Amino acid sequence: MILHIIEFNEFNMLFRERKGIETFMFENLYPDEDAASAYEIDYEAYYNKGYRGILFDVDNTLVEHDQPVTLVAIELFQRLNEIGFQTCIISNNKDDRVKPLADALESDYVYKAGKPSAAGYLQGMKQMGTVPETTLFVGDQIFTDIWGANRAGVHSILVKQIARHEEIQIVLKRLLEKIVLLCYQKKKGKVHMMS
Repeated sequence: MILHIIEFNEFNMLFRERKGIETFMFENLYPDEDAASAYEIDYEAYYNKGYRGILFDVDNTLVEHDQPVTLVAIELFQRLNEIGFQTCIISNNKDDRVKPLADALESDYVYKAGKPSAAGYLQGMKQMGTVPETTLFVGDQIFTDIWGANRAGVHSILVKQIARHEEIQIVLKRLLEKIVLLCYQKKKGKVHMMS
């Protein structure tokens, strides 16, 4: 059953990376922070801390799954540009899905990024001209988005998914995510996130 929830390669990477049971029990899956939405993050505060680039997931982070770009997303990216951030969309989706969104947002992008591999994150940073210490990542999935950001050494922010209707394999992953989130919330002393 696990192979239907986490793809085989993802599970193998998780198993190989464990450093004792504590790490295997999800430490490397925890976000650095969480937020209700990509649209409710205090980006100015991060800029003042020295961050200069932001990697974003697309589906259910910025827009609903398989939906076109929204005015609120365009306005966010305009504001990020005014603040001084470089941005890059990083997605496992195909070019014909990611490019129109990135073009509308006037952002760099990486398609078929292979998350949770760190390679797509590193490519995104290369395009933005940033390094892990000056880069944020914002995404809604633990087993792809957050795990990949952590592997790349990027400050990760987990946001709630925009829409509840998702493909069945993602729905199944969400069930496992709830276990990770319970452990994360316990460690952070939180009880409010991602219900």
